[in-house]
Amino acid sequence: MRKACLVFVGSLNREAPYFQGARGVGLGVYGFDEETLETRKLAETNDIDNPTFLSLTPDGSRIYANSEVFSWREGTVSAYSFDRGSGTLAYLNKQPSLGSITAHNTVTRDGTKLLVANYGMGEGGPDRAVAVYGFDGEGALSAPLASVSHKGTGPNATRHERSHAHSVTETIAGGTAIVADLGIDRLVSYRIGQNGSLVKLAESALPPGAGPRHIALHPNGRFVFVMNELDSTVASMALDNATGRLSIIDTKPAVPAEARDSNHCADIQISPDGRFVYGGNRGHDSVVIMAVDQQTGSLSLVGYVPCGGATPRNLALTPSGGHLFSANQNADRISIFVRDAGNGMLTNTGRSIEIGTPMCVKIVA
Repeated sequence: MRKACLVFVGSLNREAPYFQGARGVGLGVYGFDEETLETRKLAETNDIDNPTFLSLTPDGSRIYANSEVFSWREGTVSAYSFDRGSGTLAYLNKQPSLGSITAHNTVTRDGTKLLVANYGMGEGGPDRAVAVYGFDGEGALSAPLASVSHKGTGPNATRHERSHAHSVTETIAGGTAIVADLGIDRLVSYRIGQNGSLVKLAESALPPGAGPRHIALHPNGRFVFVMNELDSTVASMALDNATGRLSIIDTKPAVPAEARDSNHCADIQISPDGRFVYGGNRGHDSVVIMAVDQQTGSLSLVGYVPCGGATPRNLALTPSGGHLFSANQNADRISIFVRDAGNGMLTNTGRSIEIGTPMCVKIVA
C-alpha cells in the first residue's frame, strides 16, 4: 500500500558562473501523498549555501547537505535533523569537505559514516576527491576521518583537464565505495574500513570521453549502471564484489543521435525491482527509460519522456516505485510522474513542486 512520503529538496541560492541563475531557498521539506498527489511544504531554511546534493537517513530524521560555492577552495557538509511530528528542521553542525565544488554524498549502509565526493576545480587547498566522516549520537558530523585524492586527465581539454570525482556510492553488499570520476573516465573502488579509512581496490576504465557522473545499483548486487555525462551514454557493468573491479556489459545511447552533441546526462535511478533504469538528459530535456535484462544486465531502450521542464539535474523514485520526481533546474519546477511498474513508462501527472532552481530531490517513506 502506498503512503505519504517525505520529499527533501536542495535548491540553489547563490550564483555560480556555470549555473543559469540561483532562485532557490536552500533546503526544503515537503509531504507527498501518493494517492492524491498532494504536496505540502513542511519546512525550509535558507541558512545553508547552495545545497546541490543531499542524502538522508532511511527515516528522514537526518539530512546531510553539500554546499557547492564556486569561489571556495573547500565546500562544506552540513548536518540537519528533521522532526516529522512537528515538521521542523534543526541545524546540527558542519564540516569542511576538503575539496572544492562539493558534488555528492552518501550515508553508508550501516549508518555509521558519510562519504563525500568533491568535483574539484583548479588547484590549491586540500583538493581531496573523497572524504569520510563519522557521526556523534545526535547525528552531527565528526571531523574528517580519512580522505583520498585522484590524479589523471582525459581527451576533453575542458572537462578532462584533471580529476573530477562526481559521485561516491556504496555497493549493495556494503563496505565498498565506488567513485565515479568524470575527469579521468574511471570508476575507482575503495574498501571502507571500520575506522573510516579508504583502501583502493581497483580502477575500472570507461571509454575515453565518457565522463562518468552518477551510478545506480541493481538490487542483486551484481550490476552497476553508469550515467556518462559527456558522451551521453548509459553503461551497464558487472561488479566483482571481491575485487571491486567493474567490467562493461553493455553501453547504450541515452538520447537520439541528433541530440547527442547538445546533451549532457545527469542523474540515474533504478526501479525497486531492478527492471528499469531512468536517466536525466539536460539539453534533450528528457528522462530516458531502459529495461534491464535480469540475467545478463544488458540494456534495451523503452523510450524517452519529456522531463516536464528544462535541465533535469536530479531524479528520485518514491520508495513504492509508483512515482518519479524530476528536478528541472532551469524551469523552477520538480515535475511528478506516475510510473507503470509493468512496462516502466512514465506519465506526467501535471502535478509539480514549484521551487526556484531545484538541484537535488530525495524521497523517503
